[in-house]
Amino acid sequence: MSQFDPKNISTKKLSLEIEQIKKKKLLKNKVVSLDDYRSVYHKKTPKHILVVDDDQTTLNVLKRLFEKEGYEVTLAHDATELVQSLEFQSVELILLDVNLPWVDGFELCKLLKNHEDLKEVPVVFISGRKSEADKKQAFQLGAHDYITKPFNIQEISQTVRTLINLHSAK
Repeated sequence: MSQFDPKNISTKKLSLEIEQIKKKKLLKNKVVSLDDYRSVYHKKTPKHILVVDDDQTTLNVLKRLFEKEGYEVTLAHDATELVQSLEFQSVELILLDVNLPWVDGFELCKLLKNHEDLKEVPVVFISGRKSEADKKQAFQLGAHDYITKPFNIQEISQTVRTLINLHSAK
């Protein structure tokens, strides 16, 4: 008998299969309670954002902001922590600082955009670097947006919401 390994199971697939069974059973009923209908057809799973920044204050602010808006947020201080996070959780968007230890944000974005499973995930740079050359490089590497620090809460919130909705619609 093989041993159960949680890393080898796709919980998203399992959840979808369970929801399909619920929907089929619900459709067999002539009369359905409103609560049952809502539980099957309007259940929203939170979208997941990965924030990569070596500044703990920035990480804390972004985590609080997006959790308040109903997102699930994972924090990483560098590329190594990003990889560790992605081993256990899929993400709908990555917020990425340029100035990171060892592997900078530009190098990391290039790696993400060349990875078969991650190339479609929107990447938004959040950086204190404000030069046009930095912004141009970010977009050439496949970034969806570039927001400079200090950032405007409404701007970053709207950018994330828009990109997640576009990504989810695909």
